[in-house]
This record gives sequence, structure tokens and C-alpha cells, in this order.
Amino acid sequence: VKSGESDVRSNQSGFTLIELMVTVAIIGIIASIALPSYNEHIRKTRRAAGGACVMAVAQQMERFYTANLDYDVTEDDIEGYTAICQDSALDHYDVDVEVNGRSYTVSATPRGAHSEDACGTLGVNQTGARTASGSGSSCW
Repeated sequence: VKSGESDVRSNQSGFTLIELMVTVAIIGIIASIALPSYNEHIRKTRRAAGGACVMAVAQQMERFYTANLDYDVTEDDIEGYTAICQDSALDHYDVDVEVNGRSYTVSATPRGAHSEDACGTLGVNQTGARTASGSGSSCW
């Protein structure tokens, strides 16, 4: 280098294209591992909220039975019972009560994007027996 001239290369700094490509590849690999895990966590959380809603409605049914000695609830009663559920549960599940004489079944059917849940419809009856229509393990 002649006197008075500066070395241009020594003043340059930054990332090379290879470094950026490696960084993007690493972020892609991490995202491909983390995203399915995150989605499964969200499904389990929604399922827990749906199950809690079913159990809360079943508890209201038992309170009605204690006071009236039957399960003959009206549609308005059922709407009132489902009102105690979290909005997050009602956003992803349709809650229904079927009354048959001295028995009932409360069910929560997944809907929307959550309808592909492996557990399917969650249910509980007057004996407290919990059911799931799907093939998933540990649904409750």
C-alpha cells in the first residue's frame, strides 16, 4: 500500500453468504422440531379446557338432580350450565347434554381446526364414567 492510500479490505466487515445460509438452516431445523411440539401442547390445553367444561356441566346436572330428584333439565338450564365454561373451551368444543330418564350424558365435540384431535368427542355420564370417541391415549 502506498502512503496516503488506505487498505479497503481491512475496513470492511459483515457476514458472508455462507454464514447467513447456515444461520437460516439452523433456524429452520429448530422451527421444524419446535412447531409440532407447540401444536401438540395447544391441543392438550384445549382438550383439558373441554374436559373441564364437561365435568362442570355434569356437576350442575348432579346439583339439579339433588334438588329435583330427576335430570329433566330444560334447554335454558343447559345453556346456563354451559355458560360457566371458559370461553376457550366453547371456542373449540360444542357441549351437549342428552337426558334419558334417570341418566344423562354430557359430551364435548371438537370443532373447527381442533376437530382433528385424536381423542374426538369427550363425554361423561351420571355414573362419572369418562369416555372419548377417538383413539388417542390419555384423553382425560
